[in-house]
Amino acid sequence: MAGGGGPAKSEEPTPHPPRDQLPEVYYCIASPPPWPEAVLLGFQHYLVMLGTSVLIPTALVPQMGGGNAEKADVIQTLLFVAGLNTLLQTTFGTRLPAVMGGSFTFVAPTISIILAGRFTNAPDPITKFKRTMRGIQGALIVASVLQIVLGFSGLWRNVVRFLSPLSAVPLVSLVGFGLYALGFPGVAKCIEIGLPQLIVLVLIAQYLPHDVLRFRKNIFERFAVIFSVAIVWIYAYFLTVGGAYNNAAPRTRATCRTDSSGLIEAAPWIRVPYPFQWGPPTFDAGEAFAMMFASFVALVESTGAFIAVSRSASATPPPPSVLSRGVGWQGIGILLSGLFGTSAGTSVSVENAGLLTLTRVGSRRVVQISAIFMLFFSVLGKFGAVFASIPPPIVAALYCLFFAYVGSVGISFLQFCNLNSFRTKFILGFSIFLGLSIPQYFNEYTAIDGYGPVHTSLRWFNDMINVPFSSPAFVAAIVAYFLDNTLRRGGSSVSNDRGEHWWGKFRSFRGDKRSEEFYSLPFNLNNYFPSD
Repeated sequence: MAGGGGPAKSEEPTPHPPRDQLPEVYYCIASPPPWPEAVLLGFQHYLVMLGTSVLIPTALVPQMGGGNAEKADVIQTLLFVAGLNTLLQTTFGTRLPAVMGGSFTFVAPTISIILAGRFTNAPDPITKFKRTMRGIQGALIVASVLQIVLGFSGLWRNVVRFLSPLSAVPLVSLVGFGLYALGFPGVAKCIEIGLPQLIVLVLIAQYLPHDVLRFRKNIFERFAVIFSVAIVWIYAYFLTVGGAYNNAAPRTRATCRTDSSGLIEAAPWIRVPYPFQWGPPTFDAGEAFAMMFASFVALVESTGAFIAVSRSASATPPPPSVLSRGVGWQGIGILLSGLFGTSAGTSVSVENAGLLTLTRVGSRRVVQISAIFMLFFSVLGKFGAVFASIPPPIVAALYCLFFAYVGSVGISFLQFCNLNSFRTKFILGFSIFLGLSIPQYFNEYTAIDGYGPVHTSLRWFNDMINVPFSSPAFVAAIVAYFLDNTLRRGGSSVSNDRGEHWWGKFRSFRGDKRSEEFYSLPFNLNNYFPSD
């Protein structure tokens, strides 16, 4: 053909470029949505964090000797302290939009305290409840010292400096995926309620805004939890009043009925939690050491959750000094949990971290509004009890999505690593596999025999070993961190394979100017508390 060249070459496919900030987020940390929308989003965060706040006292208080009234009081206290801790963390800690709530990591050592022989001679159940709670308080107060020292002294900063994108993948991924036991197994406890909630949530959050209704799609993405919970909760209410569970087994009634929690009747209209409300704490050295080990596990898990929150909120990776500061304030949160008596220590709420990804709203103001809701409904007990009576399968269905989102955030850090490297394949696969396999062994052993693989006459010593190895995120993080920092470290190629060149500038607070925007303290406090 005259004047023509050869056929046009087709463009070679290129990989997606790595981004140190997550794109397509509607509102990042420092850009709050309009006030009406922010209030609704804050209420939605409050609804999501209620699950753990109700599940932990519901599991522990009856074993302590308490009834519905004591359970309602503990839930109110946990919510009140969670509100305080969230405000402290978002204002003076990492300043990330991280909701701070009760942690399941502290449940095992708490149960050991409950089963301690010194509480069996109480004259009545309520006295036993108060004595047990005071023992738990003492252990939490001592355990808080670990995170306070590691965080505020800067020791944890020195540890996190050696964390690379490669070693962060197993940690952050299993912070989410490692909680799979709280997902569909909880849905299946009342499948006729849990499964519709899961389906409706996915339909509203994913299909309606993108494939069905293309107008005002942000409404469905941002408020999918409120819409879906309202629909399925009403459906569950009609099943309850219609007599669907009148002849059901007690366990089915407890999980399916909307009126089985007993919280609305037992909760007072107004009650302000206060320190030492159950009496002065009591201290036992062994129990304190066991709780301290649980505190260290929670520290590692929260570090992964902080990194996930920063990614979902479209912030840059948090500098080690910021993570260390956040750990210190989390230690203050555990101290408050011990002073008030919440029955469990505090850590970053993983489900709320997942909600950030669903809504694509990472605003700090939204999470601070949710903290105000926690404080408000913890004082006005009757109103808070209404929302706390949401059937557990509905909560478990929410977990299926939110924990999956957090796990996927962890996987996204692979964009900074060389996946063609055999070193990367080994560290990644080996750490994630052991992070799933070792806790599975410990949990199966406990489920079958009623105690963990380490079983001596000293319960507190058993917990010091069994609790860390029952945490998928902790096991995976320790394995990946050790291997990544000891295996063939020499050479720039290894540094690039592990993604170190991407995160190098974030090792220092002043290494990237965006850190000032996301993580600087208010009221010019950086002048008095330097970040590096």
